Amino acid sequence: MDVSLDPQIEAELVARAKKQIRQRMQALRKGHSDAALAARNGRLVARLLESEPVQNARSVALFWPMDGRREVDLRALDSDLRCRGVRLFYPFMEALPEGGFATGFREVKQVAELSDQGHGFLEPVSDAYVATRGDVDLVLVPALAADTRGHRVGYGAGYYDATLSDVSPPAKSIIVIYQFQMMAELPTEPHDVPCSWVFTDESSYEAEQLKS
Repeated sequence: MDVSLDPQIEAELVARAKKQIRQRMQALRKGHSDAALAARNGRLVARLLESEPVQNARSVALFWPMDGRREVDLRALDSDLRCRGVRLFYPFMEALPEGGFATGFREVKQVAELSDQGHGFLEPVSDAYVATRGDVDLVLVPALAADTRGHRVGYGAGYYDATLSDVSPPAKSIIVIYQFQMMAELPTEPHDVPCSWVFTDESSYEAEQLKS
């Protein structure tokens, strides 16, 4: 007997489940002390630096941690990659005359170029070079939760789902989170874009679509 749900009801259930996951994971991050998160963060950055995807990348898209959200902090990774001569890109949002936003990654030659432009995160200057397909080898992606399939739950704006397709393929992507944010399986929607790997402070997972 077919017991499939009405698509609208199913979409509402998935949206509700994601909202609950966001609330739970934000509470979990807040429940950890600064010292505990700093220790986890250091281990995660060290694991990234030693990983094959990062070692092989000539150009990487990073993100700057948002104030107050206790995200993974990749500033030490930025410094190390710059010393290696790796090109670095950061995300941006730009209002369009007709409404909505253009999104993407702009090259950042020094961290002093990043600034708050009213979107809740530090962004590159508006005249910086915009990455096109083939410019970025690897994208590091923030999340509130992830599973071993490479799916993630973010803050709900859909920024990375909309932006990853601009550079991937050929770019690969890594979700970076703390181990306590890993889940067995996340609810997904048609627009969700899976990433290539998940890296935590304790483990790494190659997404299932790369294993086939």
